[in-house]
Amino acid sequence: MAGTASVRQRSMLAAFNPRNPEFARWGALPLRIIVGYGFFAHGLAKLEKGPEKFVAIVDALGVPFPHVAAWSAIMVEFAGGLLMLAGAGITLLSLPMIAVLLVAIVTVHLPFGFTSVKLMEVTASGPKFGPPGIEADLLYLACIAAMFLIGPDPVSVDGIRARRRGS
Repeated sequence: MAGTASVRQRSMLAAFNPRNPEFARWGALPLRIIVGYGFFAHGLAKLEKGPEKFVAIVDALGVPFPHVAAWSAIMVEFAGGLLMLAGAGITLLSLPMIAVLLVAIVTVHLPFGFTSVKLMEVTASGPKFGPPGIEADLLYLACIAAMFLIGPDPVSVDGIRARRRGS
């Protein structure tokens, strides 16, 4: 019996080995959740504040076709975030999400450097922060690239579809 338990323990340890491709696929799950929720939350905020306000911001930044660009960004963030949370169509979602991030980097965050959190002062009403740099955008880009390279996690819609197809 002792030998059987030892074999079983080694088998379980092997399953949780980060070098095991089946275990490594789970690495996409936390990335998918944070990217999906982050995009969804940003899209929802734009919808709640009034999309026309975001259109005005995009126009002030000098982005061509501001109405189309703003609504495209909102839809990529809101709907793309929900699809990412579900793990549906991650390969296809990657390109528009990357595009939204690159536009944000170039039009908004690049002039403010790298750091996303810039503590300017602490007042009686709480901390005051300066404008964010490109750090968070780069983290999102890295997460999307990692998900693309890792492939679908086992509990994503894409992962379930792949298992059903037998691939």
